[in-house]
Amino acid sequence: MKVLIVEDDKKIANFLQKGLKEEYYKVDLTRDGFEAVYLAQVNQYDVIILDVLLPGIDGFEVCKVLRQKLIQTPIIMLTARDSISDKVMGLNYGANDYLTKPFSFEELLARIKVQLRKQNGITNIILVKDLEIDTNQRRVTRNGKLISLTAKEYALLEFLARNEKKVLSETIINENLNNMDSSSMSNIINVYIYRLRNKIDKNFDKKLIHTIRGAGYMLGKNEYIQ
Repeated sequence: MKVLIVEDDKKIANFLQKGLKEEYYKVDLTRDGFEAVYLAQVNQYDVIILDVLLPGIDGFEVCKVLRQKLIQTPIIMLTARDSISDKVMGLNYGANDYLTKPFSFEELLARIKVQLRKQNGITNIILVKDLEIDTNQRRVTRNGKLISLTAKEYALLEFLARNEKKVLSETIINENLNNMDSSSMSNIINVYIYRLRNKIDKNFDKKLIHTIRGAGYMLGKNEYIQ
């Protein structure tokens, strides 16, 4: 999942960037309103976190311009402007949510997940055959058996599951999962796919994780050659 942070307070911006990367979000950061509009047009984001007091044009205007340009990416306004009139203005300009500073990072994460569920039309439970992923608790079971995963293994599995039956190249995986490529190993994605297979597929007749030769990986139907 890819997030754009628009925040001119360096301390808050770095805090948000670090926290979201630790949750395996891919993060872009800008401190300028005009640049925010540009980035939102040339990149595909899952969520935009938008401050109000910005250089260039303020967050309200950024939100307004993006909606005028028919960019429907969910926008969460995160600002010290806490009056009712400010909240109403932000929502009327097209923001999906409005959170005031000081804020709880856990609450921001929960609000991001709400927007992702709305955007993708999904609940917190993802089902792929007999594989069940509870995205709130990060709990994975297959055929009722609990499966223990590391943070990176879970992030990769959830990304594959959210894109069930889609072939995902290593480049796409790296672009959407922060820190998956932080290792010096050139085949890091293949290593984590191998680990997932040992935990998800090894003891089951029907395999869910597939390698599409020359293209990438997918989670879903088992008629593809591994």
